[in-house]
Amino acid sequence: MRSAIVSLCGAALLAGCLATTPPTAVHQPMTARPASNEAPPHNGAIYQASFARPIFEDRRARYVGDVITINIVEKTAASKQSNSSAEKSQDMAVSVPTLMKVPGKFVQGLNVEANSESKFAGKGGAAANNAFTGTITCTVIEVMPNGYLLVSGEKVVAINQGEEFIRFSGVVNPAYISAANVVSSTQVADARIEYKGNGFIDSANTMGWLARFFQSFMPF
Repeated sequence: MRSAIVSLCGAALLAGCLATTPPTAVHQPMTARPASNEAPPHNGAIYQASFARPIFEDRRARYVGDVITINIVEKTAASKQSNSSAEKSQDMAVSVPTLMKVPGKFVQGLNVEANSESKFAGKGGAAANNAFTGTITCTVIEVMPNGYLLVSGEKVVAINQGEEFIRFSGVVNPAYISAANVVSSTQVADARIEYKGNGFIDSANTMGWLARFFQSFMPF
């Protein structure tokens, strides 16, 4: 039993070491090949069906497998502040008069005073600033019935012993594509942009799994 547990733990650690690609949330697949025609037309001496496009069309992406360049220009800023305060005070005084021929002589002539006061003050604030600029060329993976294009792509940059993954996906309106086959990320709907790293530098900035385990239930 013990050997089986040790083997299982070793396999899990080995799988963790081999899984070098960070998980992604962009639309899948991140590339697509053009669909082949079941009955392609015959090629001529000059006419080639695979490269043919009408004369009035340009080179903008419009089919599955076409590529399109995304100019990533993302800049967001948000801030929030809140203040609240509450205050309450109360005074109370009670006196018992002296009465003749009334039982309870020990409480007569007694004066009672009570004071209560409560204060509350709260303050909170949050701020976030994000900037992401770059360029990535994506592939059209689906053409929607209304003509819009679902694009997705990935760029991997290896630097020494680490890798940087830049991923992008979203829905592009063909009307926003420029003549140079470029569209800005601010004009892409349902955009998903990722910039992740992998390697020993990224691992050094990540909390270990055992520390995360204890962090999940420790109350302090």
